[in-house]
Amino acid sequence: MTAWIVLPVSLSAFSITGIWIVYAMAVMNHHVCPVENWSYNVTCTEETAKKGSPKTCCTLQDIPLISKCGSFPPESCLFMVMVCMLRYAQVIEHSHRCRVNTSALVSGCVNALGLVMVGNFQVDHAKSLHYVGAGVAFPAGLLFVCLQCVLTYQVAVTALDYWMAHVRAALAAGALVSLVLSGIFFIHESFILQHAAAICEWVFTVDILVFYGTFTYEFGTVSNETMMAGLQRSHHHHRGSGVIIASGGRPVPLGGATKSLKSPGGNATSTHLNCNPESIGVL
Repeated sequence: MTAWIVLPVSLSAFSITGIWIVYAMAVMNHHVCPVENWSYNVTCTEETAKKGSPKTCCTLQDIPLISKCGSFPPESCLFMVMVCMLRYAQVIEHSHRCRVNTSALVSGCVNALGLVMVGNFQVDHAKSLHYVGAGVAFPAGLLFVCLQCVLTYQVAVTALDYWMAHVRAALAAGALVSLVLSGIFFIHESFILQHAAAICEWVFTVDILVFYGTFTYEFGTVSNETMMAGLQRSHHHHRGSGVIIASGGRPVPLGGATKSLKSPGGNATSTHLNCNPESIGVL
């Protein structure tokens, strides 16, 4: 186990807690109506509800969208980028140098960049930029979790690994459904559908954050060499592909894994790796 397991846990725990605290503050300050409210009016007279209690008269402007309640802090986006980079390097360390892994890294960073825009350009003051950020962040976040599902199945070795892959597939499916429904409901002017869109948006956001938290499963095996694996991959990519010769005359691409790695789900050594480094000679 390493201290890196704290990173995805912190990202999920603090972000989920933070957005719900902001929601509660927005409700108590009459900035939005509570999610359990489904009754809306075209216009409202002066608010008569006491301070510290929810609004009693709600309009379309009071629907509890995340954008209306608050925004994600930039620190959460930094944690998100770190998780994406470590996950990328970890898959590289498992000898899976594929376009899926690179695409997952890019989509994760784009997701974080979109959230920075969402957080810094409030919907009431810079609506166009806010929606551009949301339009980038949400699809990129969905693409990231889908690609990570594929990678989880690819590197799975033990039964526990496959169980985690199934959990992530379920989370990704939930994120897909909630995001699609949120988009469909949001484009309608119906108060009920707008409110349903807000609920779907909250479900999608929490779902994605829980997905990031599942990386705790793999991050317990992260070592000091994990990030170096990603950096060395980039270095070898620029220098060109070399070849090393293993015992028996079998060529192995330069930069390939030369140590056996353990699956986080058990003691089985991954069959995707090249073992017995003592018998390898360099040509």
